[in-house]
Amino acid sequence: MNIEITPAAQKFIRFMLRTDGTPQSGFRLSVTPGGCSGLAADISVKSAPEPGDAVVERDGVKLFLPAESRILLDGVTIDFADTVAQTGLVFHDPKGSSCASHR
Repeated sequence: MNIEITPAAQKFIRFMLRTDGTPQSGFRLSVTPGGCSGLAADISVKSAPEPGDAVVERDGVKLFLPAESRILLDGVTIDFADTVAQTGLVFHDPKGSSCASHR
């Protein structure tokens, strides 16, 4: 699976895991078609993957990804924005435009 997580997104995800999780926890990222870039995301910290989730680790960040999310996130760069206009994960998809997942 070809997915990139920027340092800013890694920092956000690590903060969420430290705040809401345990050392075994992962960051569940469920992406569905929709939203401004064609992607809408539901994010949460989970103690274990749900049935059917794949565990994908990037630079020490553990992601729990459902099957549809793995397909939709292939080739995507996950970033984090904290601006007046938006705060949250931003998906840079070469197949579409960008969108933020607000928390």
